[in-house]
Amino acid sequence: MPKTKSKAEPVIPSEVEDTPKSNIIPEGFIPDYISGTKNIKDSPKEQVRQRIARALLHEYAISNDDMESDFSVAIAGKRKKVDVAIFHHESEHVVENMSRVVVCRPEPKVGRNVVRLRDYAQAEKDLEELEVIMEGIESCQYGLWTNGLEFFYLEKITKRFEVKFEPIGDWPVTEESVGTQEVLSSARTRQADPEMLKIAFRRCHNYIHGNEGMPKDAAFWQFLYLIFCKMHDEKFHRNQRQFWVHPSEQFKSEGWTKVKQRILPLFAEVKKHYGNLFRGNEEIILSDRALAFMVSELAKYDLSRTDVDVKGGAYQEIVGDNLRGDRGQYFTPRGVIRLTVEMLAPQEHHRILDPACGTGGFLVETLGYMLKQFRERAKIIPDQANTQEWDLMNDKIREFAENQLFGADFDPFLIKATQMNMVMAGDGKGHLYHVNSLEFPAGYLDDLGEARKNIPLGSMDLVITNPPFGSDIPITDAGILDQYDLAATWERAEDGNFRRTGRRQGSVAPEILFVERCVKWLKPGGRAGIVLPDGILGNPAAEYIRWWILHHTWVLASVDLPVEAFIHEANVNILTSVLFLKRKTDDEMRAEGMGGKQDYPVFMAVAEKVGIDRRGNKLYKRTPDGEEILIEVESVEKIRIGEKVIERNLRRRERISDNDLPEIVKAYQEFRRQYPEPGI
Repeated sequence: MPKTKSKAEPVIPSEVEDTPKSNIIPEGFIPDYISGTKNIKDSPKEQVRQRIARALLHEYAISNDDMESDFSVAIAGKRKKVDVAIFHHESEHVVENMSRVVVCRPEPKVGRNVVRLRDYAQAEKDLEELEVIMEGIESCQYGLWTNGLEFFYLEKITKRFEVKFEPIGDWPVTEESVGTQEVLSSARTRQADPEMLKIAFRRCHNYIHGNEGMPKDAAFWQFLYLIFCKMHDEKFHRNQRQFWVHPSEQFKSEGWTKVKQRILPLFAEVKKHYGNLFRGNEEIILSDRALAFMVSELAKYDLSRTDVDVKGGAYQEIVGDNLRGDRGQYFTPRGVIRLTVEMLAPQEHHRILDPACGTGGFLVETLGYMLKQFRERAKIIPDQANTQEWDLMNDKIREFAENQLFGADFDPFLIKATQMNMVMAGDGKGHLYHVNSLEFPAGYLDDLGEARKNIPLGSMDLVITNPPFGSDIPITDAGILDQYDLAATWERAEDGNFRRTGRRQGSVAPEILFVERCVKWLKPGGRAGIVLPDGILGNPAAEYIRWWILHHTWVLASVDLPVEAFIHEANVNILTSVLFLKRKTDDEMRAEGMGGKQDYPVFMAVAEKVGIDRRGNKLYKRTPDGEEILIEVESVEKIRIGEKVIERNLRRRERISDNDLPEIVKAYQEFRRQYPEPGI
């Protein structure tokens, strides 16, 4: 069978040799988000400042035109530079117009370790610098001290004979919406900036683990309970929220008690509403102080209006370290998930299954993909959508999740984690089953009866999965092995094909059986995308597996992944590929058996870069001389705060991610326009 090889080369602009110097970053510099035109020397502190500047725009609707970095002021007769000075909107950048200041410090080097978060009293020495600046600038009302993980917000209270600095849970958003809120319990929430939501999730989890002394897994489930509460509150208490914190409640014991009195009844509602996921004896066992801290961190965001990609990325930030198991579960990096879903291009009528769903990455990415399709068809622009349009899209994605999306896993904790991911992504419960997919339709686990009824073999349009793999977790159960062609021993026949012997192997790696199980779960003509170790596709001893695949399926595509794809996010040093298959009909297999073999082209690509190196550092496209390339971006950012939409003109230069995966998707789409899929 001939193959058409299409290698996706890294994309560098054709005019790169002539790239103007203004569009190149010298080594050791990064583009400045605040000015939009300068390059600035890279450093750990600068990375914190740039992240905060982006959040000031996207979360607080403060224009970068109203910010200035390293702004010089005179304090007590001495010149000081303010890391980020913020001025009244569209006013002159003079000290008399300064309304807020930010003091930035480098992020602590902790790797994957948990940081114990300080309270305001413990950070008193660091905050003195911020207080001196705020006191010396009469017009400055708000201040922030941050090292990227700790955030201390202050409000200046000026009285007749003294100036006080009160800790507050958060800044108000841009002055254009200050003073418009009447009821605290329905305070203005906002769409989350991707990096800041990740930090908020990590801060919550770290606070429980580091400050409450809970084990990481227990801390994770406490965090999960509060996310359930937050999503439930947004859906059922929209007009009178229970999940909120007054700016001062976080810092006083009587305030902690009030927060607890709102949250515990809310959690009781959650357990009743999601009865299939809770046994009923679950409890929020956080201290009152920790509970108030976490609610304060999460309450500021409107998760129902925050994009699926943003929520999924933040959730995955903490889930892997807590739930990675010892049965070959390697949680799939988001770039690989996106490539697989986009190449399969799910449609509204498709029934879609992940039989090894883990924490639900493929299912949630499918929801995000479908949400984009629904929006495009309805001509809805997310930043400009009103409440009615958001509700319409949420209803569409919820209906899709509840009717078309299915997941299964052997691990009951992962099923619950997937459920949370699904609820957060689209409030669609989906059909998630605690079953052993390799044993199915036999077995004994909790959801076997429902799974037999709703996801019988041969019923799926798409199967998308990254199964557990490895020779150190072999399948040896005869009751399972007897179900599979690929558990038999095979020998080469006289005509060059393979045939089964009458013997069964004593143990088989799970990924081999998952290939067969995924194919058998498809309808004839159904398609699958499966992440597999390269051994299946290349080892001489696995040739019978490849023969079986070619006999039962049309091979649509194969994408080789570099080791960097998994080594950082999943801590797995193994070469993998994504294999795309289409199940043949019985008639197609019979025709081939009678000599009617059909030649067809197969798309093949090799990804050399996935946007990160082995340590997880981001990679950007460079000139042949090694200098990073910039592109000019001008846009109007529409930022929604509650029901108010604020427009900000944004001018900036951005680096280009050195990631072959999006280009591979485009190449595959072009390939399919030229070569339609084989088979029915």
